[in-house]
Amino acid sequence: MTFTVETAMVLAEVAHNRQKDKLKRPHREHVLTVGDALADFDDDIRIAGYLHDIAKDTPITKQALLEMGVSERAVGIIERVTRRFQDDPDSDEAVILHIAEDHDATLVKIACNAHSSLPERVRALAEKWPDKTTNTRYADARKVLYQAVPRGEIHLILQRINPDLLPELDQLGD
Repeated sequence: MTFTVETAMVLAEVAHNRQKDKLKRPHREHVLTVGDALADFDDDIRIAGYLHDIAKDTPITKQALLEMGVSERAVGIIERVTRRFQDDPDSDEAVILHIAEDHDATLVKIACNAHSSLPERVRALAEKWPDKTTNTRYADARKVLYQAVPRGEIHLILQRINPDLLPELDQLGD
């Protein structure tokens, strides 16, 4: 039996069902939106998009994913975008540079970053925690991520998930 994109969607929804994000919104909305934003890419990238937070937020392991039929490639993408598996997990810069070494992981991270950077979310976070610099961290990450993959691929993702970031992409130039 093959592990399909649809199976990944269901697993993401179930695995994150009771979790809330920093704004007390259902976390499953984030993972489903990230997966949806990768609709123009192959199944492994889409599966990794839906499951990108599974190793971070649930007890589901790499071995469990493999036993469910998730491909080695998709599991590798999930591992690469999961901070705790990084050599230097406390350094935002090191984590992003590591992700940017892999095309597929970069696409997943761009989708995740774009959803986390939606204007209404950024505003709500700024109102709730005025001393935090979440938006700066995401913008700094985009400068690295956008250089790591073709502009047309980034455009496909942003068009689906956060078109407000398209002018920033255009400003970065080639």
